[in-house]
Amino acid sequence: MNRKKLMMTTVALGAAYLLRNDKSRKKIMNQFQSLAEKSRR
Repeated sequence: MNRKKLMMTTVALGAAYLLRNDKSRKKIMNQFQSLAEKSRR
């Protein structure tokens, strides 16, 4: 349980850091959109 909590915290902090930066936020959004398009096919 504690290990899972630590992983979630790390992921959340990483996401918060990346979303704070405008360039990386756009890059991430583009990657998610391309993944979504690939999964639809």
